[in-house]
Amino acid sequence: MKTLLGSPGTVSGLMLRIGQCLFASASIGVMASAMGFSNYTAFCYLIASMGLQVLWSFGLACLDGYALRIKRDLQNPVLVSLFVVGDWVTATLSLAAACSSAGIAVLYARDLDFCKVQTQLPCSRFQLSVALAFVTWFLVAISSHVMFWILASV
Repeated sequence: MKTLLGSPGTVSGLMLRIGQCLFASASIGVMASAMGFSNYTAFCYLIASMGLQVLWSFGLACLDGYALRIKRDLQNPVLVSLFVVGDWVTATLSLAAACSSAGIAVLYARDLDFCKVQTQLPCSRFQLSVALAFVTWFLVAISSHVMFWILASV
């Protein structure tokens, strides 16, 4: 079987998972450092979703690192189907959280000019956190598609 870029147990898979974990952690850090984020449900949902993504990606990165260390193939049907379900669930949650948070950020920054009136509101941090969440989702989407194709070929 041909090894795909981002397959579990490969260096590219490990780097993909580490990237997911780092961007999700950065999104959480930026949002948590913004004063008043807890007043908005969408931003709280973003932190919860990115927290789940950090846990999932870190766990799979550890598994990839272990598989690389012992030189073991992780492409059996049961394990790959677990990866597919987990990746698709976290990808869906990440996209929903990023989109809802982006909607609030655009509403306040562009549509209502709320960020100009309320100068204490850290709109730039909200926007940066949302952008990091979209990068995280993009990386998760890549790995979820790779896992789906591996599942189809196993």
